[in-house]
Amino acid sequence: MASEVKGRFGPLVGAIDQGTSSTRFMVFAARTSELITFHQIAFKSKLPREGWVEQDPKELLATVNECIAKTVENLKGLDISAADIVATGLTNQRETTVVWDSKTGEPLYNTIVWNDARTTVTVDQMIAKAPGHSADYLKPLCGLPISTYFSALKLRWLLDNVASVKKAVEEKRCLFGTVDSWLIWNLTGGTDGGLHITDVTNASRTMLMNIHTLQWDVSICKFFNIPMEILPEIRSSSEIYGYLRDGPLKGLPISGCLGDQQAALVGQLCFKQGQAKNTYGTGCFLLYNTGTNIVQSQHGLLTTVGYKFGPKSPAVYALEGSVAVAGASATWLRDNMGILQDVTDTETLASSVEDTADVYFVPAFSGLFAPYWRKDARGYGMF
Repeated sequence: MASEVKGRFGPLVGAIDQGTSSTRFMVFAARTSELITFHQIAFKSKLPREGWVEQDPKELLATVNECIAKTVENLKGLDISAADIVATGLTNQRETTVVWDSKTGEPLYNTIVWNDARTTVTVDQMIAKAPGHSADYLKPLCGLPISTYFSALKLRWLLDNVASVKKAVEEKRCLFGTVDSWLIWNLTGGTDGGLHITDVTNASRTMLMNIHTLQWDVSICKFFNIPMEILPEIRSSSEIYGYLRDGPLKGLPISGCLGDQQAALVGQLCFKQGQAKNTYGTGCFLLYNTGTNIVQSQHGLLTTVGYKFGPKSPAVYALEGSVAVAGASATWLRDNMGILQDVTDTETLASSVEDTADVYFVPAFSGLFAPYWRKDARGYGMF
C-alpha cells in the first residue's frame, strides 16, 4: 500500500508557515503541488500596553515543532512515509523582531510584532536627525520610509529600552533576526551550531539592507547606531541553508525562505513583470512584480525584494502597498466589540444591507501604512 501511495504522489515537499496569528506545516506533492496534509495551530499575541503587540519567541518555535510532528502523524494515517519528504521551505511574518542570547539560546525579550506601534518616539528621533527631517531619507538605499512598521526601529527601541539587550550586545552574545532567523537558528542546532541567516526578502523589510547591493548597509546601520555584528548573514530565497537537527524529520534540508507576502507572490506564480497579487490576512498586502528593475514609488508604495532564486540569480523586485489592519478588524469586532459571533458572519451581515448608509470605519489601530504612512492615525468611524 505504501509503495502505491508513494508512486501516486512522488516526492513530497514541506512548508513551514509561521504567521501573525497561526503556525502551519504543510506537505505538498512536488510534481503537482497538491496539498497532501497539514496541521495548524492558532495563538494570540500579547498586548501589554495600548499599541504594543508582542509574542513569545519560544511559543512560535514550539508551534512549529508541534505542527511538524502532527503533520507527520497525519502522513502515517494516510500510509505515507515521512521519508518521501525531500526538503522543506519556510515562510514567516516579516518585520517582527527577535533578539536572543547566542550562548544560552534564550530570548532577550518578547518578539515585537510588525504592527506594533511603540516606536513612535523612536521614529520622531530618527526623522529629526535625517537631513531635511525627511521620513524618506533612507528610501533610495533601502526602499522604505522611516516608520514604526520596520525592524530597524524596533531593534533601536530594544537597544534603548531593554537593559538585558544592551548588556548582551556589549558582551558580544546578542543575535538579532526576523522570525525566519530565529526559527532557522533553532531548527539547525541553536547553541550547537545553529545557522544565523536570513533571506533577501526578509532582510529587505528591516530598513538595514541596501536594495542595490543586497547586503547590510554600513551607512544605514550607522544612522540607526546598530552594531552590524548582531545581524544575520543574508542569503538567497532558494538554496540549501542547512538541515533539521531534531524531530521526526531530522536531517531534512531547509532549502527555501521567503517573507510571507513575497511567498504569496511566488505561490501565485507572479513571475512576470507587471503581475501582482493581493492577499487578505491580519493585514492586506499588494505586491507588484517590477522584474529586475528597482522602482521608487512617488505615491507611497514600498520598494522591496520579491525573490531571488539562488545565490547566482538576479533579484526580482516589487512595489508593495501595505495595509496594517484587514482581517484583524473582524477579530476586533468579535473579541472586543461582541458584534460578531464568528468572523465569517461579516459576509452575511454585509449581504443583508443594500449599502453602507454613509457609515464608514477606518481600522487604523496602529497607524495608517500605504500610501499615507501616518503613525499618529487611529481607528475612526464616520456616521
